[in-house]
Amino acid sequence: MRYRIALTSALVVVGLGVLGAVSGPGWDPVPMTATIDVASPDTAIDGADDMDPIGTYEVESTVITVELAGTSVEAQITQPIGAPGDRPGVVFVHGAGTGKFTDAFVDQARALASAGIVTLVPNKRLDTYSTRSRDYVAMANDYLRSVDALRAWPGVDPSRVGVYGESEGCWIVPVMAADNPSVAFTALVAAPVVPPREQAAFAVDSYLRNTGVPEDVLRAIPRFVGMEFPGGGFSYADFDVEAFQQRMRQPVMIVYGTGDSAMPTVQGALQVIDDVTTAGNPDWTVRYYEGADHGIRVDDVVVHDFLRDLAVWVSGLPETGDVAPRIAGAEPYQRFLAAPVERPRWYAEGDLLVAYLVLVVVALVTGPVVWVARRLRGRRTKALADGVVLPLVVMAVSAVLSFLGFVVYLLVVANLAQNYRTSTIVVQGGWLAVRLLALASVIAGVVLAYRIKDGRRRSGKPAARTAGGYWCLSGSLVGSGILLVLLAYWNVFPALL
Repeated sequence: MRYRIALTSALVVVGLGVLGAVSGPGWDPVPMTATIDVASPDTAIDGADDMDPIGTYEVESTVITVELAGTSVEAQITQPIGAPGDRPGVVFVHGAGTGKFTDAFVDQARALASAGIVTLVPNKRLDTYSTRSRDYVAMANDYLRSVDALRAWPGVDPSRVGVYGESEGCWIVPVMAADNPSVAFTALVAAPVVPPREQAAFAVDSYLRNTGVPEDVLRAIPRFVGMEFPGGGFSYADFDVEAFQQRMRQPVMIVYGTGDSAMPTVQGALQVIDDVTTAGNPDWTVRYYEGADHGIRVDDVVVHDFLRDLAVWVSGLPETGDVAPRIAGAEPYQRFLAAPVERPRWYAEGDLLVAYLVLVVVALVTGPVVWVARRLRGRRTKALADGVVLPLVVMAVSAVLSFLGFVVYLLVVANLAQNYRTSTIVVQGGWLAVRLLALASVIAGVVLAYRIKDGRRRSGKPAARTAGGYWCLSGSLVGSGILLVLLAYWNVFPALL
């Protein structure tokens, strides 16, 4: 008896593992083979002797209102006190999430202003921005209103106002700059370059590898990132900025921190260089800062050399647009290429996954509800045959706990990854616990199947003796079966292919 249970359980586990492997898509990121030649470790921009260094001027700030289409936002202008002549200006474009001038770009705006550059940081418009829906072209038009406001500000040279974008903002800045002479220059800081879906897969892969998750977890990346999410939306996930970058004719500064594992630091710079070259634009500058993170910070402090170089580059334009060395700083490293993500097959799209889970809940709940209702009506007939209840309960409970554990595991690991931390107990031990629970469900299901078969052979009676028993048995089998197949799809069962 034990041997046949063990053998059957092993076959079921192998079958589920194979099912997960062939369900697709797979995940085999392409190694990054292209390199970028860093000419010098010194990031300084030539011409610093002729520019006002950071700290030259005291600064003052003024809050204004920028009128947008259908609404308005407040913005803060920070300017140098006593700087002679009309000054260059920089408008800051936010990255993902919310953004207020009281919190975003505070150090950058004040540092540039103290070097004689007028800065404007608007509050981010949020009424048209959500996780499910965002329009980068519309956002670009909104930010251009801030450019117009800064160009009209007293003491600002309207021909020398440019834009600074960070992270998600680097999908917006090229839209603002394409074929638009009112934007004098662009600074792309931690630019994703590729469409959001590709960037998300690249970042998740990088974060999870740094956290040390098992390979089977990595194989689930395209199945999550590539799918259509429940309820639709997320059309911006396939937004491609390349066509806009190929129409940027302004000087562009490309900046990355070598400690930013979420961005394609080599590929990104090469892509922007290639795109602006296509536009006939020779004015590009690339800088890498040693150990700096996504916001060009080290230990939560914006790198001073970055602020110095940015100030000199902006103040010195157009002469600094192609100043040597074109590429300087620390050597970047990018392990894999950020590339298109294969889409899951039709049966694994978001709406269907939700439907499966609804069916699981209905299946698992119906039996107990029917059983309780019959008991309340005084029907005390034994619902299930002897020896069936325990494996039935273990099968259902283990499947539910394994699936819930899988979800919790992903959330905990994501938190570790985003905070650049790892824990062997959580990462490896948590995955083992999820798998053991799934295995327990399989074994209990096999035991249940043999007990039903053997009981019917001995007594000639079905395992379910009442309607409540029938619904408990069939509902648990259906619900647990769906959960086990879902767990197989998410690679909880080891694949032998």
